[in-house]
Amino acid sequence: MAGTFTQLYIHIIFAVKFRRRLIKSDIREDIERFICGIVRYRNHKVYSIYAMPDHIHILVRMKPNQSVSDLVREIKSNSSAFINSNRLSYERFSWQGGYSAFAVSDRGVAKVIAYIKNQEDHHRKRSFEEEYIEVLKDHKIEFDERYVFCR
Repeated sequence: MAGTFTQLYIHIIFAVKFRRRLIKSDIREDIERFICGIVRYRNHKVYSIYAMPDHIHILVRMKPNQSVSDLVREIKSNSSAFINSNRLSYERFSWQGGYSAFAVSDRGVAKVIAYIKNQEDHHRKRSFEEEYIEVLKDHKIEFDERYVFCR
């Protein structure tokens, strides 16, 4: 084959350390814009992003030149540094250690975009913890609930 052809949509979720509610509405768009810049710099494309006070959802179409774990590490470390150096949080900001990443089919992209855009309404009915457990179950991820939200 003469070329490389990929269509890799990844829904990424990670939380603020200790699930603290540090992403206030007045800084949310600055953080999202900064993260989109990181993703663009790596030649990927953000299809949807929404930062809740205690976690973030990002739908990315990735190129095969970088692993998901490397991209997430880069997003987390650089965005934490951006938030702290610009004093966007009233206390030291960091993301929690882990993350989740789920492959999304081309047919599922619109549904995931709508899901991410609807985060505020969604969380009026359920907490991040409830949402996260449901997402893990929906994707048939094996886990022990006692260790999902370790502090």
